[in-house]
Amino acid sequence: MTETFDKKSALAFIVAFGIVSLFADMAYEGMRGITGPYLALLGASGTAVGIIAGTGELFGYLLRLASGRLASKTRAYWTIALAGYALQMAAVPAMALAGSWQAAALFIILERTGKALRNPAANTMMSRAGEQIGQGWAFGLHEALDQTGALVGPLITAFVLARHGAYATAFLWLGVPAILTVLIVAGVALRYPWAGKAPPKAKADAKDNGLSRSFWLYAATAGLVAFGFADWPLIAYHFAQAKIVDTAVVPVLYAGAMGATGVGALIFGRLFDRYGFATLVPAVFIAALAAPLAFLGGPIAAVIGALCWGVALGMENSSLNAGVAQLVSDEARANAFGIFSAVFGIAWFAGSAALGALYDISLTALVGVSIVAELAALIPLFAIVKAQK
Repeated sequence: MTETFDKKSALAFIVAFGIVSLFADMAYEGMRGITGPYLALLGASGTAVGIIAGTGELFGYLLRLASGRLASKTRAYWTIALAGYALQMAAVPAMALAGSWQAAALFIILERTGKALRNPAANTMMSRAGEQIGQGWAFGLHEALDQTGALVGPLITAFVLARHGAYATAFLWLGVPAILTVLIVAGVALRYPWAGKAPPKAKADAKDNGLSRSFWLYAATAGLVAFGFADWPLIAYHFAQAKIVDTAVVPVLYAGAMGATGVGALIFGRLFDRYGFATLVPAVFIAALAAPLAFLGGPIAAVIGALCWGVALGMENSSLNAGVAQLVSDEARANAFGIFSAVFGIAWFAGSAALGALYDISLTALVGVSIVAELAALIPLFAIVKAQK
Protein backbone atom coordinates (compact mmCIF):
# COMPACT_ATOMS: atom_id res chain seq x y z
CA MET A 1 0.00 0.00 0.00
CA THR A 2 1.27 3.45 -0.89
CA GLU A 3 2.56 5.63 1.94
CA THR A 4 2.22 8.96 0.10
CA PHE A 5 -0.45 10.63 -1.98
CA ASP A 6 -0.59 10.33 -5.74
CA LYS A 7 -3.21 12.16 -7.82
CA LYS A 8 -5.77 9.37 -7.57
CA SER A 9 -5.49 8.81 -3.83
CA ALA A 10 -5.31 12.58 -3.19
CA LEU A 11 -8.61 13.18 -4.98
CA ALA A 12 -10.20 10.22 -3.19
CA PHE A 13 -8.99 11.59 0.16
CA ILE A 14 -10.44 15.06 -0.50
CA VAL A 15 -13.79 13.55 -1.52
CA ALA A 16 -13.77 11.32 1.58
CA PHE A 17 -12.95 14.26 3.85
CA GLY A 18 -15.61 16.28 2.01
CA ILE A 19 -18.18 13.61 2.90
CA VAL A 20 -17.03 13.82 6.53
CA SER A 21 -17.60 17.58 6.41
CA LEU A 22 -20.95 17.12 4.68
CA PHE A 23 -22.31 15.08 7.61
CA ALA A 24 -20.52 17.24 10.19
CA ASP A 25 -22.05 20.42 8.76
CA MET A 26 -25.41 18.71 8.55
CA ALA A 27 -25.19 18.13 12.30
CA TYR A 28 -23.70 21.35 13.64
CA GLU A 29 -25.24 23.80 11.14
CA GLY A 30 -28.60 22.18 11.87
CA MET A 31 -27.90 22.76 15.56
CA ARG A 32 -26.68 26.35 15.10
CA GLY A 33 -29.75 27.22 13.05
CA ILE A 34 -32.06 26.73 16.05
CA THR A 35 -29.86 27.54 19.06
CA GLY A 36 -31.17 31.13 19.26
CA PRO A 37 -34.84 30.27 19.75
CA TYR A 38 -33.88 27.25 21.88
CA LEU A 39 -31.92 29.46 24.28
CA ALA A 40 -34.87 31.85 24.40
CA LEU A 41 -37.20 28.94 25.22
CA LEU A 42 -34.90 28.01 28.11
CA GLY A 43 -35.13 31.56 29.47
CA ALA A 44 -32.07 33.32 28.05
CA SER A 45 -32.34 37.03 27.30
CA GLY A 46 -31.49 38.54 23.90
CA THR A 47 -28.30 39.93 25.38
CA ALA A 48 -27.33 36.50 26.70
CA VAL A 49 -27.95 34.90 23.30
CA GLY A 50 -25.74 37.49 21.59
CA ILE A 51 -22.96 37.08 24.13
CA ILE A 52 -23.08 33.27 23.96
CA ALA A 53 -22.93 33.25 20.16
CA GLY A 54 -20.17 35.84 19.99
CA THR A 55 -18.13 34.28 22.78
CA GLY A 56 -18.39 30.82 21.24
CA GLU A 57 -17.16 32.09 17.87
CA LEU A 58 -14.35 34.21 19.31
CA PHE A 59 -13.18 31.46 21.69
CA GLY A 60 -13.25 28.95 18.84
CA TYR A 61 -11.05 31.10 16.62
CA LEU A 62 -8.62 31.97 19.41
CA LEU A 63 -8.28 28.30 20.36
CA ARG A 64 -7.04 27.55 16.85
CA LEU A 65 -3.84 29.36 17.75
CA ALA A 66 -3.16 26.71 20.38
CA SER A 67 -4.47 23.73 18.39
CA GLY A 68 -2.43 24.71 15.33
CA ARG A 69 0.72 25.04 17.41
CA LEU A 70 -0.04 21.71 19.12
CA ALA A 71 -0.48 19.94 15.78
CA SER A 72 2.75 21.43 14.40
CA LYS A 73 4.70 20.47 17.51
CA THR A 74 3.37 16.95 18.10
CA ARG A 75 2.63 15.94 14.48
CA ALA A 76 -0.34 14.00 15.93
CA TYR A 77 -2.63 15.24 13.16
CA TRP A 78 -5.07 12.34 13.11
CA THR A 79 -5.28 12.09 16.91
CA ILE A 80 -6.07 15.80 17.22
CA ALA A 81 -8.53 15.77 14.31
CA LEU A 82 -10.39 12.71 15.63
CA ALA A 83 -10.60 14.19 19.13
CA GLY A 84 -11.95 17.43 17.72
CA TYR A 85 -14.62 15.72 15.63
CA ALA A 86 -15.67 13.50 18.57
CA LEU A 87 -16.05 16.49 20.92
CA GLN A 88 -17.88 18.61 18.37
CA MET A 89 -20.30 15.90 17.32
CA ALA A 90 -21.02 14.82 20.92
CA ALA A 91 -22.13 18.38 21.73
CA VAL A 92 -24.88 18.35 19.09
CA PRO A 93 -27.31 15.70 20.45
CA ALA A 94 -26.26 16.66 24.01
CA MET A 95 -28.21 19.89 23.47
CA ALA A 96 -31.37 17.79 23.89
CA LEU A 97 -30.35 17.14 27.50
CA ALA A 98 -29.84 20.80 28.44
CA GLY A 99 -32.23 21.68 31.23
CA SER A 100 -31.17 25.32 31.40
CA TRP A 101 -29.84 27.96 29.04
CA GLN A 102 -26.53 27.88 30.94
CA ALA A 103 -26.12 24.17 30.16
CA ALA A 104 -27.06 24.80 26.51
CA ALA A 105 -24.47 27.60 26.39
CA LEU A 106 -21.83 25.16 27.61
CA PHE A 107 -22.66 22.69 24.83
CA ILE A 108 -22.55 25.50 22.24
CA ILE A 109 -19.05 26.48 23.39
CA LEU A 110 -17.96 22.82 23.45
CA GLU A 111 -19.14 22.45 19.85
CA ARG A 112 -17.02 25.46 18.81
CA THR A 113 -14.11 24.04 20.84
CA GLY A 114 -14.25 20.75 18.97
CA LYS A 115 -14.20 22.50 15.61
CA ALA A 116 -11.29 24.72 16.69
CA LEU A 117 -9.34 21.68 17.88
CA ARG A 118 -9.61 19.71 14.65
CA ASN A 119 -9.52 22.52 12.06
CA PRO A 120 -5.75 23.24 11.67
CA ALA A 121 -4.85 19.54 11.72
CA ALA A 122 -7.53 18.65 9.16
CA ASN A 123 -6.58 21.54 6.87
CA THR A 124 -2.93 20.52 7.00
CA MET A 125 -3.75 16.96 5.93
CA MET A 126 -5.96 18.20 3.11
CA SER A 127 -3.20 20.54 1.97
CA ARG A 128 -0.92 17.50 1.54
CA ALA A 129 -3.45 16.01 -0.86
CA GLY A 130 -3.74 19.43 -2.47
CA GLU A 131 -0.06 19.29 -3.41
CA GLN A 132 -1.01 16.54 -5.87
CA ILE A 133 -4.25 17.90 -7.36
CA GLY A 134 -3.93 21.65 -6.73
CA GLN A 135 -4.61 23.45 -3.46
CA GLY A 136 -7.46 25.48 -4.91
CA TRP A 137 -9.24 22.44 -6.31
CA ALA A 138 -8.71 20.48 -3.09
CA PHE A 139 -10.14 23.14 -0.77
CA GLY A 140 -12.80 24.18 -3.29
CA LEU A 141 -14.13 20.65 -3.75
CA HIS A 142 -14.08 20.09 -0.01
CA GLU A 143 -15.97 23.34 0.60
CA ALA A 144 -18.63 22.46 -1.99
CA LEU A 145 -19.36 19.18 -0.20
CA ASP A 146 -19.19 20.99 3.15
CA GLN A 147 -21.82 23.51 2.05
CA THR A 148 -24.12 20.74 0.86
CA GLY A 149 -24.33 19.57 4.46
CA ALA A 150 -24.74 23.15 5.68
CA LEU A 151 -27.79 23.45 3.43
CA VAL A 152 -29.36 20.10 4.39
CA GLY A 153 -28.88 20.39 8.18
CA PRO A 154 -31.22 23.35 8.77
CA LEU A 155 -33.80 21.70 6.49
CA ILE A 156 -33.73 18.61 8.72
CA THR A 157 -34.39 20.68 11.85
CA ALA A 158 -37.14 22.63 10.06
CA PHE A 159 -38.83 19.37 9.06
CA VAL A 160 -38.56 17.83 12.54
CA LEU A 161 -39.87 20.98 14.23
CA ALA A 162 -42.76 21.15 11.77
CA ARG A 163 -43.69 17.54 12.53
CA HIS A 164 -42.98 17.35 16.28
CA GLY A 165 -42.50 20.93 17.48
CA ALA A 166 -39.88 19.89 20.04
CA TYR A 167 -36.34 21.23 19.93
CA ALA A 168 -35.01 18.26 21.92
CA THR A 169 -36.34 15.91 19.23
CA ALA A 170 -34.61 17.96 16.52
CA PHE A 171 -31.27 17.78 18.34
CA LEU A 172 -31.63 14.03 18.79
CA TRP A 173 -32.28 13.60 15.07
CA LEU A 174 -29.11 15.58 14.36
CA GLY A 175 -27.32 12.91 16.36
CA VAL A 176 -27.64 10.62 13.31
CA PRO A 177 -25.34 12.66 11.02
CA ALA A 178 -23.17 13.38 14.07
CA ILE A 179 -22.56 9.66 14.65
CA LEU A 180 -22.01 9.08 10.93
CA THR A 181 -19.40 11.87 10.95
CA VAL A 182 -17.35 10.19 13.67
CA LEU A 183 -17.61 6.75 12.06
CA ILE A 184 -16.64 8.03 8.60
CA VAL A 185 -13.71 10.16 9.78
CA ALA A 186 -12.40 7.16 11.75
CA GLY A 187 -12.64 5.09 8.57
CA VAL A 188 -10.80 7.77 6.58
CA ALA A 189 -8.05 7.80 9.23
CA LEU A 190 -7.63 4.03 8.92
CA ARG A 191 -7.64 4.18 5.12
CA TYR A 192 -5.23 7.13 4.80
CA PRO A 193 -2.93 7.00 7.85
CA TRP A 194 -0.08 8.61 5.89
CA ALA A 195 -2.08 11.84 5.55
CA GLY A 196 -1.10 12.54 9.15
CA LYS A 197 2.62 12.10 8.49
CA ALA A 198 4.91 14.72 6.97
CA PRO A 199 6.07 13.60 3.50
CA PRO A 200 9.75 12.52 3.36
CA LYS A 201 10.63 15.37 0.97
CA ALA A 202 9.32 18.03 3.39
CA LYS A 203 12.52 18.42 5.39
CA ALA A 204 14.76 18.50 2.37
CA ASP A 205 12.68 20.78 0.19
CA ALA A 206 10.81 22.82 2.76
CA LYS A 207 10.80 26.59 2.74
CA ASP A 208 11.77 28.40 5.91
CA ASN A 209 9.80 26.81 8.74
CA GLY A 210 9.02 30.29 10.04
CA LEU A 211 6.24 32.47 8.66
CA SER A 212 7.28 34.76 5.85
CA ARG A 213 6.43 38.41 5.22
CA SER A 214 4.08 37.23 2.45
CA PHE A 215 2.16 35.11 4.95
CA TRP A 216 1.60 38.08 7.27
CA LEU A 217 0.53 40.25 4.32
CA TYR A 218 -1.87 37.49 3.37
CA ALA A 219 -3.22 37.33 6.92
CA ALA A 220 -3.75 41.12 6.77
CA THR A 221 -5.66 40.67 3.50
CA ALA A 222 -7.90 38.02 5.06
CA GLY A 223 -8.44 40.14 8.19
CA LEU A 224 -9.58 43.17 6.17
CA VAL A 225 -11.87 41.02 4.01
CA ALA A 226 -13.39 39.48 7.15
CA PHE A 227 -13.80 42.85 8.90
CA GLY A 228 -15.82 44.29 6.02
CA PHE A 229 -17.93 41.18 5.45
CA ALA A 230 -21.38 41.55 7.03
CA ASP A 231 -22.77 38.54 8.91
CA TRP A 232 -25.81 36.89 7.35
CA PRO A 233 -27.93 37.40 10.52
CA LEU A 234 -27.48 41.18 10.12
CA ILE A 235 -28.39 41.01 6.43
CA ALA A 236 -31.44 38.84 7.21
CA TYR A 237 -32.41 41.22 10.03
CA HIS A 238 -32.33 44.13 7.57
CA PHE A 239 -34.38 42.27 4.98
CA ALA A 240 -37.06 41.60 7.59
CA GLN A 241 -36.99 45.01 9.32
CA ALA A 242 -37.01 47.03 6.10
CA LYS A 243 -39.49 44.62 4.50
CA ILE A 244 -37.22 44.27 1.48
CA VAL A 245 -38.57 40.76 0.92
CA ASP A 246 -41.26 38.71 2.61
CA THR A 247 -40.11 37.03 5.84
CA ALA A 248 -40.71 33.58 4.35
CA VAL A 249 -38.33 34.41 1.49
CA VAL A 250 -35.36 35.17 3.78
CA PRO A 251 -34.43 31.51 4.42
CA VAL A 252 -34.84 30.83 0.69
CA LEU A 253 -32.31 33.58 -0.02
CA TYR A 254 -29.99 32.03 2.55
CA ALA A 255 -30.33 28.66 0.83
CA GLY A 256 -29.49 30.36 -2.47
CA ALA A 257 -26.48 32.00 -0.84
CA MET A 258 -25.28 28.62 0.45
CA GLY A 259 -25.61 27.20 -3.05
CA ALA A 260 -23.62 30.12 -4.40
CA THR A 261 -20.98 29.45 -1.74
CA GLY A 262 -20.44 25.92 -3.03
CA VAL A 263 -20.28 27.09 -6.66
CA GLY A 264 -17.97 29.97 -5.75
CA ALA A 265 -15.64 27.62 -3.89
CA LEU A 266 -15.33 25.33 -6.91
CA ILE A 267 -14.84 28.16 -9.41
CA PHE A 268 -12.34 30.20 -7.42
CA GLY A 269 -10.55 27.06 -6.29
CA ARG A 270 -9.94 26.02 -9.90
CA LEU A 271 -8.94 29.57 -10.89
CA PHE A 272 -6.54 29.78 -7.95
CA ASP A 273 -4.62 26.76 -9.22
CA ARG A 274 -4.33 28.37 -12.63
CA TYR A 275 -3.74 32.05 -11.85
CA GLY A 276 -2.60 32.03 -8.21
CA PHE A 277 -3.22 34.91 -5.83
CA ALA A 278 -4.40 37.21 -8.65
CA THR A 279 -7.64 35.16 -8.61
CA LEU A 280 -8.55 36.74 -5.27
CA VAL A 281 -8.70 40.26 -6.73
CA PRO A 282 -12.09 39.84 -8.50
CA ALA A 283 -13.32 37.84 -5.50
CA VAL A 284 -12.62 40.81 -3.21
CA PHE A 285 -14.56 43.10 -5.55
CA ILE A 286 -17.51 40.69 -5.41
CA ALA A 287 -17.30 40.76 -1.59
CA ALA A 288 -17.32 44.58 -1.73
CA LEU A 289 -20.55 44.51 -3.76
CA ALA A 290 -22.48 42.44 -1.21
CA ALA A 291 -23.11 45.19 1.37
CA PRO A 292 -24.36 48.00 -0.93
CA LEU A 293 -26.65 45.59 -2.77
CA ALA A 294 -28.03 44.02 0.41
CA PHE A 295 -28.43 47.17 2.53
CA LEU A 296 -29.18 49.95 0.02
CA GLY A 297 -31.16 48.23 -2.71
CA GLY A 298 -34.61 46.79 -3.30
CA PRO A 299 -35.78 43.18 -3.74
CA ILE A 300 -33.79 42.49 -6.92
CA ALA A 301 -30.64 43.99 -5.42
CA ALA A 302 -31.25 41.86 -2.30
CA VAL A 303 -31.21 38.67 -4.38
CA ILE A 304 -28.04 39.72 -6.21
CA GLY A 305 -26.46 40.83 -2.93
CA ALA A 306 -27.23 37.48 -1.29
CA LEU A 307 -25.62 35.64 -4.21
CA CYS A 308 -22.54 37.92 -4.11
CA TRP A 309 -22.32 37.27 -0.36
CA GLY A 310 -22.44 33.52 -0.97
CA VAL A 311 -19.85 33.54 -3.78
CA ALA A 312 -17.48 35.66 -1.66
CA LEU A 313 -17.93 33.28 1.29
CA GLY A 314 -17.03 30.38 -1.00
CA MET A 315 -13.83 32.18 -1.93
CA GLU A 316 -13.01 32.85 1.72
CA ASN A 317 -13.52 29.21 2.71
CA SER A 318 -11.56 27.69 -0.17
CA SER A 319 -9.05 29.92 -1.95
CA LEU A 320 -7.91 31.69 1.21
CA ASN A 321 -7.00 28.33 2.78
CA ALA A 322 -5.34 27.25 -0.46
CA GLY A 323 -3.18 30.38 -0.28
CA VAL A 324 -1.92 29.48 3.19
CA ALA A 325 -0.83 26.06 1.90
CA GLN A 326 0.91 27.79 -1.02
CA LEU A 327 2.88 30.17 1.19
CA VAL A 328 3.91 27.93 4.09
CA SER A 329 6.03 24.77 4.23
CA ASP A 330 4.53 21.51 5.45
CA GLU A 331 6.51 21.69 8.68
CA ALA A 332 4.88 24.97 9.75
CA ARG A 333 1.52 24.62 8.04
CA ALA A 334 -0.69 23.55 10.98
CA ASN A 335 0.58 26.45 13.07
CA ALA A 336 0.03 28.79 10.12
CA PHE A 337 -3.55 27.59 9.63
CA GLY A 338 -4.20 28.19 13.32
CA ILE A 339 -2.80 31.73 13.23
CA PHE A 340 -4.54 32.54 9.95
CA SER A 341 -7.92 31.32 11.23
CA ALA A 342 -7.50 33.29 14.45
CA VAL A 343 -6.70 36.52 12.57
CA PHE A 344 -9.67 35.95 10.26
CA GLY A 345 -12.05 35.10 13.12
CA ILE A 346 -11.04 38.00 15.37
CA ALA A 347 -11.38 40.44 12.46
CA TRP A 348 -14.78 38.96 11.58
CA PHE A 349 -15.92 39.31 15.20
CA ALA A 350 -14.73 42.94 15.38
CA GLY A 351 -16.24 43.77 12.01
CA SER A 352 -19.58 42.18 12.89
CA ALA A 353 -19.74 44.26 16.08
CA ALA A 354 -18.82 47.47 14.23
CA LEU A 355 -21.24 46.92 11.35
CA GLY A 356 -24.00 45.95 13.77
CA ALA A 357 -23.49 49.17 15.72
CA LEU A 358 -23.43 51.22 12.51
CA TYR A 359 -26.70 49.63 11.38
CA ASP A 360 -28.56 51.55 14.10
CA ILE A 361 -26.83 54.80 13.11
CA SER A 362 -26.54 54.92 9.33
CA LEU A 363 -26.85 52.32 6.57
CA THR A 364 -24.68 54.52 4.38
CA ALA A 365 -21.93 54.50 7.01
CA LEU A 366 -22.24 50.72 7.36
CA VAL A 367 -21.87 50.22 3.61
CA GLY A 368 -19.02 52.73 3.46
CA VAL A 369 -17.01 50.97 6.15
CA SER A 370 -17.65 47.60 4.50
CA ILE A 371 -16.48 48.78 1.07
CA VAL A 372 -13.41 50.58 2.45
CA ALA A 373 -12.32 47.48 4.40
CA GLU A 374 -12.77 45.19 1.38
CA LEU A 375 -10.90 47.49 -0.99
CA ALA A 376 -8.15 48.05 1.60
CA ALA A 377 -7.59 44.29 1.48
CA LEU A 378 -6.33 44.73 -2.08
CA ILE A 379 -3.25 46.68 -0.87
CA PRO A 380 -1.46 43.76 0.85
CA LEU A 381 -2.91 41.38 -1.75
CA PHE A 382 -1.29 43.30 -4.62
CA ALA A 383 2.03 43.13 -2.73
CA ILE A 384 1.68 39.32 -2.56
CA VAL A 385 0.76 39.05 -6.26
CA LYS A 386 3.81 41.13 -7.17
CA ALA A 387 6.10 39.06 -4.93
CA GLN A 388 4.87 35.80 -6.47
CA LYS A 389 5.72 36.85 -10.05
